[in-house]
Amino acid sequence: MKMRELLEYLIKGITGKEDFSIEEASEDDKVTYNVRLAPDEIGLVIGREGKVIKAIQTLMRVRGGKENLSIIVNVSEKEA
Repeated sequence: MKMRELLEYLIKGITGKEDFSIEEASEDDKVTYNVRLAPDEIGLVIGREGKVIKAIQTLMRVRGGKENLSIIVNVSEKEA
C-alpha cells in the first residue's frame, strides 16, 4: 500500500466519507500531506487533545521510515 493510499484509507475510516482532498508536496526526503476536510469533519480527524491526528502522523512516519522518508500530515478546512 502506498503512503497516499494509507492516508486516504485512514481518513475515510475515521470520517465515513470520501469528501476530502489530499495534496502531496515532496522535497528531497521530506513529504508533506495536506488533508482538506469539511469543517464538521476536522474535529473527528484531530480528535480529543489531538490524539487521532497524532496517531495518524505516527502511522505515516513509521510507514515512511521504511522508505527513508520524513512524513508530515497537516489538516485544514476545505475551501467552499
